[in-house]
Amino acid sequence: MERQVLLLGNPQLYETSEKVTREELEELRPVFTDMFDCIKGIRRDYGFGRAIAAPQIGVMKRLICILTDKPYVIINPELEFVGDEMMELLDDCMSFPKLLVRVRRYRHCILRYLDENWEPQEMRMDDDMSELIQHEYDHLDGILATMRAIDNKSFVMKE
Repeated sequence: MERQVLLLGNPQLYETSEKVTREELEELRPVFTDMFDCIKGIRRDYGFGRAIAAPQIGVMKRLICILTDKPYVIINPELEFVGDEMMELLDDCMSFPKLLVRVRRYRHCILRYLDENWEPQEMRMDDDMSELIQHEYDHLDGILATMRAIDNKSFVMKE
């Protein structure tokens, strides 16, 4: 089911999410499907979207779904930044689909997480994928790209 994505200003977006427990895994499976449906809906309506964090649909759990070369369910992620190299970019977000925000992100990171089968996984992420996971990870801690803006001139409206 394609759920409503919470929009900028919704107080839930600023809350910290709780870890997923093993006991919750089965009851969260329909949420995975809903999150992938939301990604597809944003692509249809706005022409972008590769990932979503559970808090964006009001589920306050440390859960991210990515839809790139294949679907990824990321449970209780942990990030480790590799090196000090940063990149600057215009970041978009499903919670403010017509706004871009100039931010700085680490160019490289290592993502450790549990998959949908509760198996530990590790991925090195570089460049756009590193930016993507940092953006989604921030959502789990109640941090939006607007809060990471480089300065007060870092906001651009899309056509």
